[in-house]
Amino acid sequence: MTDTMVVHILSQAMLMALKLAGPILAVCLIVGLVVAVLQTVTQIQEMTLSFVPKLIGVGLVLVLGGPWMIHQFTAYVQELWHMIPSM
Repeated sequence: MTDTMVVHILSQAMLMALKLAGPILAVCLIVGLVVAVLQTVTQIQEMTLSFVPKLIGVGLVLVLGGPWMIHQFTAYVQELWHMIPSM
């Protein structure tokens, strides 16, 4: 195994982590920002008001994007398994 192969595998792993975590983090960020603006405008400072919408948003992303995420991850793992003989 050469160092270029290790760098390639690590860069692909980081890219995969970004692709899988990106949509979830983006939804959390957007929902949190919207809820924070609404809390500021209405002057309601309830902690659960910021948690529950984020939980619902993340749940929706996982339900809607879950099959795509699983497909991406299994394709990456299959690629790694196919690379084992050449190492």
